[in-house]
Amino acid sequence: MSVNYGSKRVVVGAHYGLRDWIAQRGTAVLMAAFTIVLLAQVIFSHGPLGYDTWSAIFSAQWMKVLTLVTIVALGYHAWVGMRDIWMDYVKPVVLRLLLQIVSIFWLVGCVGYMVQVLWRL
Repeated sequence: MSVNYGSKRVVVGAHYGLRDWIAQRGTAVLMAAFTIVLLAQVIFSHGPLGYDTWSAIFSAQWMKVLTLVTIVALGYHAWVGMRDIWMDYVKPVVLRLLLQIVSIFWLVGCVGYMVQVLWRL
């Protein structure tokens, strides 16, 4: 005789918990550090803040690499957040999958566009 205790629970997530939490915090720290570096560049720049100043800030190779890493981190940060929202609040599997696919395409497009803008400076 088999006895089941408790209610049967439907599991919707893939148990990403700690990994996602660390990824969110790590990417947030990276984006905060980038913001501080960018603000320092703007504050200590000489002359009026125009296209030439922005172009000069991002002309250094280290700044382009830091910006590229931050753009990728921003995309991953947004993906983890959106995926968690879809998994937590959208119960129909087909709709959740559709929203996740749309989110992936949108975020990849946004990251691609940001990289294109960055490397044109």
